[in-house]
Amino acid sequence: MRGEIIAIGDELTTGRILNSTSCFAAARLFAAGYKVPVLTTISDDLELISENLLQALARSDFVIVTGGLGTTSDDLTNEAVSAALARPATLYPEILRKIQAHSEHLSPRARASLEKLAWLPDGAHALHSEAKSAGYFLVHQGKPVFFLPGVPHEMRELMVEAVLPRLAVWDGKPTRRVRQRVYRVSGPGEAEINQCLADLEARDERAKIGYYPVSPEVQVSLTISAASGAEADALLADFDGEIRRRLGQDIYGLEEESLEEVVGELCRQRNLRLAVAESCSGGLIAAAVTRVPGSSAYFLGGVVAYSNLLKEKLLGVAGETLAAHGAVSAEVATEMAAGVRRASGADIALSATGIAGPDGGSEEKPVGTVYIGLAAAGGVRAELFTFNGKRGQIQEATAHRALDLLRRYLLSTQDSRPTGEKHG
Repeated sequence: MRGEIIAIGDELTTGRILNSTSCFAAARLFAAGYKVPVLTTISDDLELISENLLQALARSDFVIVTGGLGTTSDDLTNEAVSAALARPATLYPEILRKIQAHSEHLSPRARASLEKLAWLPDGAHALHSEAKSAGYFLVHQGKPVFFLPGVPHEMRELMVEAVLPRLAVWDGKPTRRVRQRVYRVSGPGEAEINQCLADLEARDERAKIGYYPVSPEVQVSLTISAASGAEADALLADFDGEIRRRLGQDIYGLEEESLEEVVGELCRQRNLRLAVAESCSGGLIAAAVTRVPGSSAYFLGGVVAYSNLLKEKLLGVAGETLAAHGAVSAEVATEMAAGVRRASGADIALSATGIAGPDGGSEEKPVGTVYIGLAAAGGVRAELFTFNGKRGQIQEATAHRALDLLRRYLLSTQDSRPTGEKHG
């Protein structure tokens, strides 16, 4: 079945409130096997509500409407529905009695205003006989239309307890089984990942691959829709194996896993202690690491050495190195990493030095130039990165790629020795 969601409220169209109700409904419907290709957000406007409802009914098998069911003058959904569907407003005494039974603690004036909640379009049925919140459905030209409150927790309750069960038995046809997996990818861009997986998209119409850049990473979604759970599971396993094979270590995690969680678990498994030395990232690497509960088991701490003076005094960067190569260089990055590792007693250390902008760049070293260093027992190395964007974006990208550099290193070696170019 194909559905549509309409969210109503001036607070949504002005950006004052995030439209979390549509997100919740779409996710639950998707997981249950329904297609929801259209989400609409409109203001509290009689004409807009009527127009969008009629359009949705013309192209969908069911419609879910949220918002505009309250007692105030700007709650216009019921009035608009009555006009659009030619269903006169009707007082439902049983609904009114239940509303009043739950509002005995209110003042007489407030209780009187609640009568508006019991005036519904003709043919309406309460969604939940025991629910304290507004919510009803009606059937128009053979299609179910659900009207839910805009208050998020009330809407979620009715969505789960009333809407989904009714849809499940509506047309008597079994819904398709849906499986989804989200891969979190660091390194290649959206276009490069798409090129790598493009031929997979045409392999089977039951599988769909989506690409979502969420800077500084890309999230790749695999969605399977099949007639049975067993069929969906088998297809998911097949596509999952191929995606993992093609993207390899560029996949750092699945679903809600964060890069800092993955890195932390690797450090914990190897019993490694980590320290960081930061300049252009301003402490964001340390902030990311310590977002993980229990990070004190492997994270010793860090130094934000923004000036050359502190790079020398706290990290032991040689004045000659700074003079010869500049603060933004592979040589300084490696000395920063080696210095914080030595000072802290860490097993492994990261460093970052670069130009976050908007000023400070040159033809040789433009804004976005960043060197990330990694030091361990057997040596030290630095890698050059060039990031785009505003200052904050460059700083976030620096922290992300520093942790990704550590992740890749830990996956590629069984000890704590970095490989590759060495400095110092």
